[in-house]
Amino acid sequence: MAMLKVLKTPLAATSALLVLAGCTPASPPPASSSDAGLGSYLGQELDWRACKDTATNTADAKLFANPALQCASVEVPLDYAKPEGERAHIALLRLPATGQAEGSLLVDPGGPGGSGTNLVASTLSLWQAGPISKRFDIVGFDPRGIGSSTPALDCYTDKEYDAGAAPRFGVVYDVTSAGQAAELAERCAEGSGGVTNLVNAGSENVVRDMDITREVLGDKKLTYLGYSYGSQLGAMYAATYPDKVRAIVLDGAIAPDLTAQEFRLSQFAGLQARFDDLAAFCAKSPDCVLGTDPAAANDRLHEIVRPLIERPSAADGRKVSIWDIYLGISGGLYSQARWPVIVSALKALEAGRAGEMLALRDAFYGRTADGAYALDPDTNIAVRCMDWPRLTPEEATALARKVGEVAPMFDLDVFTGRDFHSECEAWPAPATGDDPWLAEVEDLPETLVVSVTGDPATPHEGGIAMADALGAKLLTVDGKQHGAYLLGGSKCVDRVVDAYLLDLKSPPADARCSL
Repeated sequence: MAMLKVLKTPLAATSALLVLAGCTPASPPPASSSDAGLGSYLGQELDWRACKDTATNTADAKLFANPALQCASVEVPLDYAKPEGERAHIALLRLPATGQAEGSLLVDPGGPGGSGTNLVASTLSLWQAGPISKRFDIVGFDPRGIGSSTPALDCYTDKEYDAGAAPRFGVVYDVTSAGQAAELAERCAEGSGGVTNLVNAGSENVVRDMDITREVLGDKKLTYLGYSYGSQLGAMYAATYPDKVRAIVLDGAIAPDLTAQEFRLSQFAGLQARFDDLAAFCAKSPDCVLGTDPAAANDRLHEIVRPLIERPSAADGRKVSIWDIYLGISGGLYSQARWPVIVSALKALEAGRAGEMLALRDAFYGRTADGAYALDPDTNIAVRCMDWPRLTPEEATALARKVGEVAPMFDLDVFTGRDFHSECEAWPAPATGDDPWLAEVEDLPETLVVSVTGDPATPHEGGIAMADALGAKLLTVDGKQHGAYLLGGSKCVDRVVDAYLLDLKSPPADARCSL
């Protein structure tokens, strides 16, 4: 999952099962027919109110209680083929412009599974200190199934995720039989209020929800900021509604020219490259937990974590498995600023203390102190199962083996040495996505792609390909983290993006910043 995550370091990590991220969206419908039967939705009026009662966990409740924020929800068809049928509600959180509002900036942090309402609330001070909020309402939205949007998509409880009872992600999901796949699909349908809710979670519907939201917000054209997987939503919107685009910024852009399997392999190759950098950084110290020879760091990592395959560790009253360890390491690799944290956590783990690594794992999921998960792994599964082509057991197993080849830090039998089934194998409706996913885009206003050269989760090559596909301007950012604008600590990046969003001033062709 690829999503922007707010950390206390000067980094902006994409919140994510980023490793899980990168949903391949369905082919969008022709724009000319997209509004058919939607009149009652397009004419609705928003009821903006205080946000204190809209949060779904105590951490968000504290953030949402800020009186500067307002909340509302947009009604959309649950199934666009039946607009007169059941309705879903898309949660919005707004920081109103301090001056005369010229429109709204719609924000998505990625995932699938990330909450835009949480992102805007948690970065409120940054928006208030910047120039965008003087002229635009900043509006975060929770895509269908996520956060405060309804119906919610649920397969497993937060306590079950804590206990490792939900399907675990390493290089593919830990699903090794048709029975496990069937149980997952059944649980998701039951927990989400029925099959109809579950199978309408795909990206195509999210993009159509975005257009209704744009209309209801009163914007003739969309101004949008999407991070990571959110870049796919923005590109899909552009392909579907090219005449309704004012400005689109895609930060941490996902490659539009790769198949789903190729993209996942590129993500693991990116994580391996950053682990290699981490090993070289650590090797400068004579007591490096990974050793002083970076070339041997993969084997050294395996020595440290292999015992947890048979005997999980414990911290804070919870079991800590090897799956948790690798999620923690992966999340830490999203930013160079967190490399020392990973090194410290590995040293503690080797000494039998798993608490630091568990904290990294929890940060990856956005787990709050009271045990709620801000990142929604269930929605991540639901969206990908509707968007990605289904893998056969043979293909799922082969993919795991290939990940072990491109990212040997993961090459342990528990991740790559077994036979796997797709987590989507028993899903109650066929996938609808094309592979690769981006439709041809013509006559599109100039958009902006922001891409970090050492991005571990959405590699820089994907940002270049996205800019080429959209005819967009590319801002290249030298650095080693996932995402750059607003949270990356670069005034250069912020100035370029602000100028584009405010006044449609695009950077020169060779524009470059650093973190």
